[in-house]
Amino acid sequence: MKNAEIQARKDAATPRGVGVMCQFYAERAYNAELWDVEGRRFIDFAAGIAVLNTGHRHPRVMAAMAAQSEQFTHTCYQVVPYESYVALAERINALTPGDYAKKTAFFSSGAEAVENAVKIARVATGRSAVISFSGAFHGRTMMGMALTGKVVPYKTGFGPFPGEVFHAPFPVELHGVSIADAMAALQMLFKAEVDPRRVAAIILEPVQGEGGFYMAPPAFMRALRAVCDEHGILLIADEIQTGFARTGKLFAMEHYDVLPDLMTIAKSLAGGMPLSGVCGRAEIMDAPAPGGLGGTYAGNPLAIAAAHAVLDVIDDEHLVERANVLGARLKETLLALKGKVPQLAEVRGPGAMVAVEFMKPGTNEPDPAFAKTVQARALEKGLLLLTCGVYANVIRFLFPLTIEDELMGEALQILTEALL
Repeated sequence: MKNAEIQARKDAATPRGVGVMCQFYAERAYNAELWDVEGRRFIDFAAGIAVLNTGHRHPRVMAAMAAQSEQFTHTCYQVVPYESYVALAERINALTPGDYAKKTAFFSSGAEAVENAVKIARVATGRSAVISFSGAFHGRTMMGMALTGKVVPYKTGFGPFPGEVFHAPFPVELHGVSIADAMAALQMLFKAEVDPRRVAAIILEPVQGEGGFYMAPPAFMRALRAVCDEHGILLIADEIQTGFARTGKLFAMEHYDVLPDLMTIAKSLAGGMPLSGVCGRAEIMDAPAPGGLGGTYAGNPLAIAAAHAVLDVIDDEHLVERANVLGARLKETLLALKGKVPQLAEVRGPGAMVAVEFMKPGTNEPDPAFAKTVQARALEKGLLLLTCGVYANVIRFLFPLTIEDELMGEALQILTEALL
């Protein structure tokens, strides 16, 4: 079987709206390596867009799913529940930041988690408006698109979107937006667009994912928490991409001295299986009436089993600590190239949630063409990278935290060659 043959079939059988980055087709994968149908090997620094912090086909995850498959694969939790769902909720409640009483509900996708977090916030507050930020990505559903702060390609042609969704600027010093600017814009939003007494929630990613791996400054997070407390607004932390050891903490909100009211989780929660969740203060989570939350596949038992194994692996293999080690090694490599690569404007990110941003030499003008060139060079040499950012001028690194040291070294050598 050849990649070109499958590509022709794909073009004939599937819509162009499902954008596909690579023109080769996966046959098998293990940990941080992937092989296509023609036998070519790639080092995977995309990890299914941050889904595989524990790598492809971790033996413990595979064994957990195999064991569950011998029992049952589906009952619909809302019809016939199972203990493993309850046990995972207990674990998430204990592991997420905050020592107050919490509850967790599981769903299938990150977008579903965001949708349900908004539903919960609206019922709990009796309000309808939601505020998100420029550069944010919260999913491809209608509410997810409305909350997302990037038009192309996610929102183009799909409107109108749900009402009472407002955007404020996210503070990014590199692009001239300070914390003071962002907070002043939020206050202007309250004066010009929406009464804060109508706002149910403010939602943000502690580290923006698709937006460019910009970390919310601690002072900004504290200011948002103060605004929420002043006006009775709920603070939702979207930890879909940041969660499960990626940032050098189990959750990115552990980098801050304030707590969210609700958190959304997904991606690396279940090691490649579709599973997401909303965790939050018990009294808020209990606001919807019975039947108001759920989904046919929400909390699928195979995915729940995988998630239990993922949490065990993160703990037993010390992946939180390893994220910091691997991230520091990557940053050291990139920073050493700063004088040799004039387009390299900034290296940033906590733990292993690292990105490099490119500007045209001698300017503050984003350079998406150079980012695309580096990505293409790396792919030709067998390293799979993802771009991101509102201007598409950022490369993000999402390697499995279980990657072997020798393989990491090989990848960094390819990256260096691609940049020079």
